[in-house]
Amino acid sequence: MSPPSPLPYKISVLVFLYDTAGKFLLIQRRKAPNIGCWSPVGGKLETSTGESPFECAVREVEEEVGKKIATNDLHLFGMISEKGYEGQNHWLMFLFTCRLPLSGLPPTIDEGQFGWFSREEINHIAVPESDKTLLWPIYDQHHRGFISYRAECHPDKPLEMVIEETQDKPNLD
Repeated sequence: MSPPSPLPYKISVLVFLYDTAGKFLLIQRRKAPNIGCWSPVGGKLETSTGESPFECAVREVEEEVGKKIATNDLHLFGMISEKGYEGQNHWLMFLFTCRLPLSGLPPTIDEGQFGWFSREEINHIAVPESDKTLLWPIYDQHHRGFISYRAECHPDKPLEMVIEETQDKPNLD
């Protein structure tokens, strides 16, 4: 059996932003991946400049939402490696929460339109399938601590998730 063909690796961040009532800010994507689905704010690292995941999260929040934040406003709570996502590429995603609540709905941008959703409402709107099975359960359980896991996402095999490290913090809310 020959080894699988190499796939490109993409590095990205997702930032979980919320308002003072605890609703999440999501964007309904107009571009691939996940066109038409609601997702947290995020984007790809500018690897050519050596951008760190924290710097990328700060930049993406300012570009997409128009809010200036600093790296110390962020909490890195997860790192997910998705192998063979949709058979197209591998992803390394860094998951952040922003400690500063937002007010007001940001204006629509080229990437999509924004909306506020409670955690319960998110269970009933169009979100990417991988977000339903991987992302939101990870957020629910680990957003105060840290988790690193690997997801084997090859289209011709069942989804396999391997937790590589966890560190949970007590609920401080």
